[in-house]
Parts: sequence; C-alpha cells; structure tokens
Amino acid sequence: MDLALWQHRFERWLKDNHATDDAAHDISHFRRVWMTAQKMLSHQTVNPLVVLTACYFHDIVSLPKNHPERHQSSRLAARKTRDILCHYFPDFPPECYAAVEHVIEAHSFSAGIAPQSPEAKIVQDADRLEALGAIGLARVFAVSGALGVALFDADDPFAETRPLNDKAYALDHFQTKLLHLPETMQTEVGRELARHNADFLIQFLAKLSAELQGDCLGLDSQVQRRFHRSLSS
Repeated sequence: MDLALWQHRFERWLKDNHATDDAAHDISHFRRVWMTAQKMLSHQTVNPLVVLTACYFHDIVSLPKNHPERHQSSRLAARKTRDILCHYFPDFPPECYAAVEHVIEAHSFSAGIAPQSPEAKIVQDADRLEALGAIGLARVFAVSGALGVALFDADDPFAETRPLNDKAYALDHFQTKLLHLPETMQTEVGRELARHNADFLIQFLAKLSAELQGDCLGLDSQVQRRFHRSLSS
C-alpha cells in the first residue's frame, strides 16, 4: 500500500476518533509535521511508513502543559498508537510497531528521550520546527491564553533583571525553550530550517521591543543583537 493511501486512512480515522479543541495538536498539526518530515526523507535512509505513522499519531495523547504528568505524554501516545494500529489497521506491518513507538516516545521535548533511529531524528526535528516561525509564534500565545498566562511582564518584558518564568509570562517561553530549539536539531536540514525560523522570532522580539518604546515603525537593534548572539553561541 502506498503512503498516500496510508495517509488518507490515518486522517479518516483521526477525523472520526480524535476530536480535540487543542489547536496546537489537531489533525492539521499532524499534517504539517508530515509535510516538513518529507523535506528530510530524501537525505536519510529510512522507512517512510514509520515516519508517516509517527507524524500522524505522535500527539494522540498530549497532556496539557500545566499537567503534572506532562513529561509522560509521548510514552502514553506510543502505547496508544500501538493499540490503534493493532485494532484499527490490522494490515499495518507488525515489524514496524517498535520503530513507530520509539519515534513517538523520542519526539517530545519534555520527555528527554534521545532519538536513536533516523526516523526518530526526522520526526523530532519536524515536530520542533512547528514550534518555530509564524506557526510557533501563534501557538505560544494561543496556548498561553488558554492557560491564563500573561503576555509579558510589562516592567521587564525580556527578563533582563528577573528570572525567566514562562509559566507566568508567555514571552519568556521564547528564551526558556524556543530560541534553544535550533541547537537540538538532529538533521542538517532541520538545523537550517530551525535557524531560519528562529531568525523570524528574533525579528518579532525586536519589533515588539520597539513598539513597547513607542516606535511603531522600527526594530530594536539591541534586542536583535542580544538574541542573535544567544542563537549562535
């Protein structure tokens, strides 16, 4: 069976069985992660069915960011995916079960599981790229709004004189996680794309800083230099 047909079957199952109000982990997220993963497939010797399956089911369990067991999400998702494949896709190759489970377990930032296979490296990179760029920017504030987190600390928006706290301020998440993602990328393509999208986030930070100082047209060059230094270090 070709990949396009597997993709169609997975999407149909998700539409019927995975209703969610989590905009960061809905079917369109799974589809985008797969589209990104395909950019890396030609650079690696991999099983594309394993990559496709993991892209579509890696967040089938996704506990909220403020859940005490958040770090267990990927392990729970891996086990649930095996159950789904066994019960709903009996023609799925059983020899791929373990590979799919590892890819899903290793994709998570909070789980801290190192990817051991090229498939796991591709999916981890593709998923993390979703947290960067324009979509990543939108997700930060969508998720923070749902959790009741403030946009930023009005007195010290870039945490120059206070500890970072992304549980209190959405903007802090750029420094606690997002701008560190390029250094975690596992593939060369992933690193290039991550650096490009991180540059976009830095431009946003520089624009925001300028606006906070009453400049609606400019960019704060000091903020640009600061975060570009941290990105290259």
